[in-house]
Amino acid sequence: MALKLTSLDALAALPFDQVIDVRAPSEYAEDHIPGAINLPVLSDEERAIVGTIYVQQDRFLARKTGAALVARNAAAHLEGPLADRDGGWRPLVYCWRGGQRSGSFASILAQVGWRVDLIEGGYKSYRRLVVTAMYDQPVPHRLILLDGGTGTAKTRVLARLAQAGAQVIDLEAMAAHRGSLLGGRPGGQPAQKTFESRIAMALARLDPSRPVFLEAESNKIGRLIIPPSLWQAMIGADHVVIDAPLAARARYLCQAYADLLADRDLLVAKLAPLRTYHGAERVEAWQAQARAGAFEGLAAELVQHHYDPRYIKAQSRQGRAPLVRLVMSGLSDADLDAAIPYILAAVGP
Repeated sequence: MALKLTSLDALAALPFDQVIDVRAPSEYAEDHIPGAINLPVLSDEERAIVGTIYVQQDRFLARKTGAALVARNAAAHLEGPLADRDGGWRPLVYCWRGGQRSGSFASILAQVGWRVDLIEGGYKSYRRLVVTAMYDQPVPHRLILLDGGTGTAKTRVLARLAQAGAQVIDLEAMAAHRGSLLGGRPGGQPAQKTFESRIAMALARLDPSRPVFLEAESNKIGRLIIPPSLWQAMIGADHVVIDAPLAARARYLCQAYADLLADRDLLVAKLAPLRTYHGAERVEAWQAQARAGAFEGLAAELVQHHYDPRYIKAQSRQGRAPLVRLVMSGLSDADLDAAIPYILAAVGP
């Protein structure tokens, strides 16, 4: 049976134990339904071989070669990742367009005795829903932005709001980037389509009648662009501002960027592009601090001379009053926990 996807929230509520993407690894890596596992019935190399035979030799031979490869790969999946599934397991399978790859694999799973379904139109039908949500339709949720200069622990506040039962979206986690020049994470960022999928599915799972908290960002996080529908909603959203002393912010940044500080050579290299904005002399002084391990002093310098001036300039263009401005004496766990009730009270239900 093929299921027709009509909305992303309907997809999130479907009663399946596992969503299986049978496309090749490169297709899966570019984007997939969040939570889906990849059990390719043809590898990238095998797909290329079958395609070449189809175009250059014979269509029947290509189908026969493809069927043999699908059967071998399906057997490996049955004896490997699916070996522990019992008779009540219920999978949902898709490929690029809901065609031969997913149909062949689903047929084998059905012969085993599992209740298996397909997505009508495959990944392409899912992608159309994401594009509609992220490019064509307005975001229906009331967004609340956590605003404040670099190092004001907005990410940790966001996590504490989630623990308190609030609805949150962590864009930086979805983008695998901390949103600043030095914010890259090991492993790099996902593809733009994957980023959009993560956002769209996260919003689909949230209640539009309740506020949704997220960090104030520029329209790019690292190399990824916040999709238009969400960006427009963020431009007009209410916001909460967090202020904290420079020393507390520097200490927080040293904790938040501990992975980068562990590699001084990498930190020195990442500081080099700042010469464009601050000149060679100042940046070389910052690099010297990095080599010497004077991280709190370096963090304070970067906040004071690089990040804060840009933040203040951006704020002057917005001209909107915040719902509340929290002036924090520190950014310890206790300080952040104490701030949560004030934020929730200012935002309301």
